[in-house]
Amino acid sequence: MTSSTRVTINSDLGESYGLHSFGNDEPLLDIIDAANVACGFHSGDPDTMLSTVASAVGRGLAVGAHPGLPDPVGFGRRAMALTAAEVEALVLYQVGALSGFLARSGGALTHIKPHGALYGMVARDPDLMHAVVTVAELFGVGVYGMPGGTHQRVTEARGVPFTRELYVDLDYTADGALVILRRPQPVDPQAAADRVRQALEEGTVRTVDGALIEMAFDSVCVHSDTRNAPDVARAVATALADTTPAAGKVTTS
Repeated sequence: MTSSTRVTINSDLGESYGLHSFGNDEPLLDIIDAANVACGFHSGDPDTMLSTVASAVGRGLAVGAHPGLPDPVGFGRRAMALTAAEVEALVLYQVGALSGFLARSGGALTHIKPHGALYGMVARDPDLMHAVVTVAELFGVGVYGMPGGTHQRVTEARGVPFTRELYVDLDYTADGALVILRRPQPVDPQAAADRVRQALEEGTVRTVDGALIEMAFDSVCVHSDTRNAPDVARAVATALADTTPAAGKVTTS
């Protein structure tokens, strides 16, 4: 990391549906740097998309599309058997919808970040990841994803900007994959801050089995559906502000 590069905080927002409120969007909007807005497939509806985009644009945040699988009952966290063409179509549909709301609010799309099971599917299948990057190229935006794997390799091979994420409210396996829970559990803000500090100072994170894996990152994700997400985000922001990366430890490009 260079001294002029600032690690950001991003969060997945706009996941309420109709009369059902979901997530900690309002307090998080005052802490984060980038909002990944649900586009109606795994969750979100037109009114929620409009209000979330307007709030994010009004605060000067980066706004990205958070396209998911068409599975609101499973909140997009159940994998599907899809072809690359199908993935491209469903991502294009959702990004196009969000772009309309951004135009209405005077904002511009900055990135795409797949949601839930789709995020994992494209991490395992380069053809599916190419489909996501094709949409990013069409809209002239970057992609958020996991460092060092298919997300990064495919995106950078296509010359599309890539933002590497560190997660503080999900565990990592020994191979660097994320442990996705259907029902998020409360997160200790101090533990989240400690993970950020370790990643900055040592360039590593600890996995569920106690091993250490390398971690290079440009942005920290704090999920909005964690009950104490605002406390977690504030702890992360403090850790980012107070921690100086150790010499020779690569954390951001």
